Amino acid sequence: VQLQASGGGLAQPGGSLTLSCVASRNILDFVTLNWYRQVAGGQREMIARITHGGKADYADSVKGRFTISRDNAKNTLYLQMNSLRPEDTAVYYCNALRFDDLDPISFWGRGTLVTVSS
Repeated sequence: VQLQASGGGLAQPGGSLTLSCVASRNILDFVTLNWYRQVAGGQREMIARITHGGKADYADSVKGRFTISRDNAKNTLYLQMNSLRPEDTAVYYCNALRFDDLDPISFWGRGTLVTVSS
């Protein structure tokens, strides 16, 4: 499985960006689709996830500002990021999780850099 993330770049504080992640296989095969981010020198953290059924959850740091969505027909995951803050600067990764029997199998895309700065 390949996950191709795109959409990162430079945004001003208060601005918006939309990240996309295209999967090489049917995203309905995955239990959850997730966005993570990693700041320089920090650990990778999950910031948003969406289940097979479409239920979304968010980290407190992005709740109310970011929206995760999916287009099953396009095998694409999105992250709409509004009201961006300098502390949102990070490399953003998409992730897909499925289970093989009871064993979790996780797939990662290459990160896309988001920089929020004036």
